[in-house]
Amino acid sequence: WRGWEGAPYSTLVPSDEVTINYRHGLPVITLMLPTRSERCQFTVKPVVTTVGAFLQDVQREDKGIERAEVFATDGSKVSDATLMEVLLMNDFKLVINNTAYSVSPPVKDKLNSEHATEMEDIKSLVHRLFVALHLEDHQIRKERELLQKVDHLKEELLPLEQMKARIMNSADAKTSRLLWVGLALMSTQGGALAWLTWWVYSWDIMEPVTYFITYGSAMAFYAYFVLTKQDYIYPHAKDRQFLHYFYRKSKKQHFNVERYNKLKDDLAEAEESLRRLRQPLHLRLPIQEISDKD
Repeated sequence: WRGWEGAPYSTLVPSDEVTINYRHGLPVITLMLPTRSERCQFTVKPVVTTVGAFLQDVQREDKGIERAEVFATDGSKVSDATLMEVLLMNDFKLVINNTAYSVSPPVKDKLNSEHATEMEDIKSLVHRLFVALHLEDHQIRKERELLQKVDHLKEELLPLEQMKARIMNSADAKTSRLLWVGLALMSTQGGALAWLTWWVYSWDIMEPVTYFITYGSAMAFYAYFVLTKQDYIYPHAKDRQFLHYFYRKSKKQHFNVERYNKLKDDLAEAEESLRRLRQPLHLRLPIQEISDKD
């Protein structure tokens, strides 16, 4: 008699040499080890154990086994990646060295609805226990990753923060000087108008001059609104001038404002994620979902 791959087999052993029974819901495969000449039981977990893992367990139990394979009844070889749950649904042939065993798995009784519900409850409980046992490790690992990310972002931001502080001080000083210059010009203008009114000319001559100065100032404020789409409010005007000086100075000193803002946003996000992660650690509550944009 020849095997499915052309290799000669000395015997084809009846199915009672390899038996399969169910104990506590798990299949127990009993077979005769050829070298040790003793029967050995293998308990498998059908939903996680593969055919390859089962065959490795058999070869590990008996070092004299040089070949272990599984074939379907039509002669096709069963892949090692196939789950035992799938294999045990139909008859198959187990080949060990030169001996082929015909195996007929027993038909499992169909679970009634009550038992099926109980099994689902058990699976759910096992899943919750697994999560509870491994959640703390996951949180500690995630906390370590976030701490490393925060430290790395702070190291990148440190030279940028120092450069930004110097640029802001320079821009603030220029803006303050501009405000004082504006005050000085307004004071000079007021003094000049008073001198011309009382010492050089009379009010009848200076009245039209002051009117056109006022009208010119109104035109300047309107032009400011046309260009900026904002009213001329002193704090807003000061902020605009500060930003103008800041960006001009940043360009001269090659300060990348976009990169700085991106690093600040990443740092704020990492610190917020770390805060949310540490809160359930202290309160012993389930962790909130944290989005990974890493």
